[in-house]
Amino acid sequence: MKTKIFLTLLIPIVISSCQKEVKQDPFEISNNRIGLLTHEVMVSQLDSVFATDSITKRVSANQYLAATNEIEVYDKGGNKLLILEASDQSDPASTIESIQVIDARYKTNSGLSANSTFKDIKEHYNISKINNTLSTAVIFVDSIQAYFTIDKKQLPGKFQSNTDLKIEVTDIPDSAKIKNFWISWDKN
Repeated sequence: MKTKIFLTLLIPIVISSCQKEVKQDPFEISNNRIGLLTHEVMVSQLDSVFATDSITKRVSANQYLAATNEIEVYDKGGNKLLILEASDQSDPASTIESIQVIDARYKTNSGLSANSTFKDIKEHYNISKINNTLSTAVIFVDSIQAYFTIDKKQLPGKFQSNTDLKIEVTDIPDSAKIKNFWISWDKN
């Protein structure tokens, strides 16, 4: 009887000790997640998500301009990590709508970061569309809810002063550096 009780207690201990706790990478970008930040985190929870970092809310210097909903995240060394945009930062229950990835330590599982090139995007992801704006090409990658801007100065001259031309994947040099890396979470 004692042996059965002993085995009954021992088996769960052995099983639980064999399972390794998987710790979330604080710099991994995946679907609906950037490090410890998920699409469900509310503004009121940001202090706990970024407990070892510093959070500041941008305040418009001009009283006539609309209030901004941007929240900047810095590491303890003062390096800017992310810029978060909440639907309404004054509402504690508001969630994050978009994130600008600043720090290159934030990467997708394929290694795509803010310091990557266009080649890194096209080799690992399906490009959903490319928009031609006044000063940038905007590349959309729906599978990771991301869009990237590339300065049009890195494109052939015919695109630099014309927003009517359609930019194709083949028009962007592999070596073109990412100017901005954004994640945009749908609120479905």
